[in-house]
Amino acid sequence: MNKPLMAKATAVWLVDNTTLTFKQIADFCGMHELEVQGIADGDVAAGVKGFDPVANNQLTQAEINKAETDPLHKLKLKFNPASLGEEKRRGPRYTPLSKRQDRPAAILWLVKFHPELADAQISKLVGTTKPTIQSIRERTHWNIQNIQPIDPVALGLCKQSELDAAVQKAAAKKAREGAVMSDDERRKLVSTEQSLEMEAEPRMPTAISGLETFSLSDSGEELREDEDEGEVPDADSFFNLPKDAPDDEDEQP
Repeated sequence: MNKPLMAKATAVWLVDNTTLTFKQIADFCGMHELEVQGIADGDVAAGVKGFDPVANNQLTQAEINKAETDPLHKLKLKFNPASLGEEKRRGPRYTPLSKRQDRPAAILWLVKFHPELADAQISKLVGTTKPTIQSIRERTHWNIQNIQPIDPVALGLCKQSELDAAVQKAAAKKAREGAVMSDDERRKLVSTEQSLEMEAEPRMPTAISGLETFSLSDSGEELREDEDEGEVPDADSFFNLPKDAPDDEDEQP
């Protein structure tokens, strides 16, 4: 344990009851020196009741006296045998109540776009249970017809770096197993940083010079040959009219 319990309230008590410097209090409580100065000025932690670290077995009076006489001395937490061997408990991620209704949409997105992720990885990213993930995979969830896949990063359920790390871990595991991945699966395993560094894919041009005059008919080839020789065809030749045919107006009685 690096910081005392109720660090800000402990800082309030040390400011009010000792002559320690702001830096000593800030280092002990894990705060900034200006924040401690704001507590002394009454601008920070207004209304916070001081928490006595001596009475709560976190600091000794001898340690405080030693720090008051030597401004360079750093306060040290009192040794607590009960804290030995205590580790951070691992469990599913805590999800606020306001976002718990968004978890099925995030699970569906992960199952759809990253099927290589294991249930344990999805559970750690979103903070859900394996039965819920399994019901969405098998489409047996009670509200599956109304669930739309949404990126968990956009929902604020996890960070992009956490999602990329999980995807890269799944990719490494799949590579070790020797499974053959398709191009779509390989693209999904690329992290956001790698995708941003990639060059843009070439696009098909909307117009290609020369195609507007291209034709497969023989008449088009003959027309280009005539144009190359400098001969311009007559307009009557397009209608195939005989040159000696009398006009309709001349045949009138």
